[in-house]
Amino acid sequence: MSRIAVAGVSGRMGQMLIEAILSDDRAELSGATEHPGHEWVGKSLADLVAGVAEDIPVLADPAKSFIGSDAVLDFTTPAASVANAIAAAEHKIVHVIGTTGFSDDDLAKISECSGQTVIVRAGNMSLGINLLQSITKTVASALGAEFDIEIVETHHRHKVDAPSGTALMLGEAAATGRGVSLRDASDRGRDGHTGQRVRGKIGFAAIRGGDVVGEHDVIFAGKGERIVLRHIATDRRIYALGALAAALWGISQQNGEYSMTDVLGI
Repeated sequence: MSRIAVAGVSGRMGQMLIEAILSDDRAELSGATEHPGHEWVGKSLADLVAGVAEDIPVLADPAKSFIGSDAVLDFTTPAASVANAIAAAEHKIVHVIGTTGFSDDDLAKISECSGQTVIVRAGNMSLGINLLQSITKTVASALGAEFDIEIVETHHRHKVDAPSGTALMLGEAAATGRGVSLRDASDRGRDGHTGQRVRGKIGFAAIRGGDVVGEHDVIFAGKGERIVLRHIATDRRIYALGALAAALWGISQQNGEYSMTDVLGI
């Protein structure tokens, strides 16, 4: 049985990650973290979360919380995920990262840690999205630049980053299929008199409102026809189940940085 810790246990995803671990007979919950100053720090998770039987303390120090674990599931913040990556590398445990909104500097630090342990990082942990990513790359490769690419994503009102990590994943897939750099091809800001659309650009639009879990459309718009690839998530548990699958897979892998497409063998 694999021992799995959860970072950011009080959040919505943290709760779902705990539920996924408790529901899987291949895994057991082994550690829990929250940010310094959080009201849960220093308390037993058994007193805070239904279904947790063991006396697992909620700690602010990931290096202490990860002792004895085989992996950690992390859907927190960029700063917290970087600190967790350092702690996971120190203990040589698998680090599954579902956090989004990283800077280039953050990603460089995480990548450096992958020399000491297994890191699985994805902007989205669901099977469907990762299949969509693969299909997007294929379609972008098959169609010429006369087809404009637009990525439209919708999320709940509480999401703090835009475009979403998933939208950027899809944008990277489209750019790779086209043989271009997303950094050069991305078009994220349209307001006022912008002029006509630039050929070859990959556009992004972000919608925020209500309690939408996540919707992503990749639109290939040509003359007289459009191809629309769509994924709709209705339950956040798909991300928790995907993250747990990634952790169980990662335990038997060599050190390095992986994606969900590696986990799924796509």
